[in-house]
Amino acid sequence: MKIYVGSDHAGFGLKEKLIIYLQELSYEVEDKGAFEYNEEDDYPDFIIPVAREVSRRPNEVKAIIFGGSGQGEAMAANKFSGVRAAVYYGQGQCIVEEENESVIKLSREHNDANILSLGARFITEEEMKEVVKEWLDTKFVGNERHQRRLDKMSRIHE
Repeated sequence: MKIYVGSDHAGFGLKEKLIIYLQELSYEVEDKGAFEYNEEDDYPDFIIPVAREVSRRPNEVKAIIFGGSGQGEAMAANKFSGVRAAVYYGQGQCIVEEENESVIKLSREHNDANILSLGARFITEEEMKEVVKEWLDTKFVGNERHQRRLDKMSRIHE
């Protein structure tokens, strides 16, 4: 599977480590930048090319993007048709004990997220690796209820 990556200066260091990690896991990786640390860069310059690639093949490729919080990056990515970007910026477990699900797992199982937006200022390298592995290993359940919701979102063209 091909995975696109992109980040501004806030996530540049983690992105570089992620590329090595994904290659160790035998994924094909394409880096859309930033290609050097520049504190003055703007995240849309790197997130738009990533989201454009995912939009062209939303069910065939995935992407991982970084920013300080991951929020703006997800907002930019979600402007593209077919993109379903989920944000993660720290341990998110369900507080209902019998439903001990992770946010990352649910983003894939229920929402078929194809872009993971990580808040680089809130996670460690080790947590990034754990979250990315869980996200990539989790499949969309594809039941009628979740597919129906995705279909409704795909018809939005306002």
